[in-house]
Amino acid sequence: MRRAHTVEQVRAAEAELMAKLPDGMLLQRAATGLAVAISNFIGFTYGARVVLLAGSGDNGGDALYAGEKLARRGAQVVAVLLSDKYHREGLAALLTAGGRVGTTDDIATADVVVDGIVGIGGRPGLKPEARDAVRRAEEHHVPIVAVDMPSGVDVDTGETPAEHVKAALTVTFGTHKICHLIDPAAAACGPVHLVDIGLDLPPAPIKSLQSVDIRKLYPVPTGESDKYSRGVLGLMAGSAQYPGAAVIATSGALAGPIGMLRYVGPDAVAEAVRAEHPEIVAGEGRVQAWAIGSGLGDELDVPKVRDLLDGDEPVLLDADGLKALDDTGDHPSVLITPHAGELARMLGVERSQVESERLKHAREAAERFDVTVLLKGSTTVIAAPDGQVRVNNNAGAWLATAGAGDVLAGLCGSLLAAGLTPIDAAAAGAYLHAAAANLAADGGPITAMQVAAKVPAATRQLLGKGLLEGETSG
Repeated sequence: MRRAHTVEQVRAAEAELMAKLPDGMLLQRAATGLAVAISNFIGFTYGARVVLLAGSGDNGGDALYAGEKLARRGAQVVAVLLSDKYHREGLAALLTAGGRVGTTDDIATADVVVDGIVGIGGRPGLKPEARDAVRRAEEHHVPIVAVDMPSGVDVDTGETPAEHVKAALTVTFGTHKICHLIDPAAAACGPVHLVDIGLDLPPAPIKSLQSVDIRKLYPVPTGESDKYSRGVLGLMAGSAQYPGAAVIATSGALAGPIGMLRYVGPDAVAEAVRAEHPEIVAGEGRVQAWAIGSGLGDELDVPKVRDLLDGDEPVLLDADGLKALDDTGDHPSVLITPHAGELARMLGVERSQVESERLKHAREAAERFDVTVLLKGSTTVIAAPDGQVRVNNNAGAWLATAGAGDVLAGLCGSLLAAGLTPIDAAAAGAYLHAAAANLAADGGPITAMQVAAKVPAATRQLLGKGLLEGETSG
């Protein structure tokens, strides 16, 4: 599990640890890990041309001390000082080791630029001198390794309201920060390498579940299981206008852990679903959960859906089903799966606002509607009404294809019917959905039905082999 802590939490943990360690020891731990990560990133050390962008604060100190360690191993290290408040002890150590102070002209011939411009407490955006240095690295196609986070992003929200560094690698210390997991800042981080510096941290407000966590959640049947005890899902999807959505959502649901699916919809659509999946049962009956909305279009029955929302079974609302939700009731067992445009309509804001402030708006919707929100996107943000937040970021870009959301709705509904809580169903569903897409894509285009077809294979990998395609062990 990857845990992301706030700046306040990290600073408190660092202060507690520094009180127990000799002066400078914590900084040296971070600098050593940073130096190793830089060497591994460029693939060599002796003769490497390294330019440090050193601002004020500890991140600049980390960069300077890391530069000192690289210089002692034969690297040609140049420090570009972007603040009069640079870390003087760090610069002295670098100069003693053979490094030198240079200018942004040195960036043009560098193998790597190290972003030590601001620390985790810095404000979004870059000052002019830092902006010019970063632009020069971009112009000359020199990769940037960020210290702790790309300078200029908002650490605690994942937002990027101003110009910022776009890193090829981010090296962080002690724990992940929120910007490492939440887009759009996460996209600016590149791969994130975590260096353990011994922090004792409180519970994290944001978590990203990995394969071992999802494996523990997944409802595996036992020898005593039958189709009813495994879970029965009621699916209300598709219409004369969008019959394919019912077929796709059914495919996603049947690829999950349920024992049976009841399809409720127009006869003509039921026939299309049955033609693809003869094992479904058409018509209403007892279920353990509902998945409602994919492709309903104008055939959404709002009063009926609201009756189900007030019932005892958990409900997943997707697409058109979201129109039946209001903010007047208590819906702790409801899971909604909007994309940015749908959530924007629900909250009365512009889509661009949701896309740029994903965490903020997912939390706002969870609190306002008293539901668990799965906000789809390049990274999936899952926010529960009790404040829990989980993030899924193992999806590849090929998953952005028509009907993929219908697969996800069916799969998450299946997990709800099998007994998972809304937040666990959302986390497990998003994870397996992305893993299945990675398997199906194999580096090329895919369709929604191909994603659904790979969910069982992704599940077998999860339960038997551990790491899935698209996931790293870092």
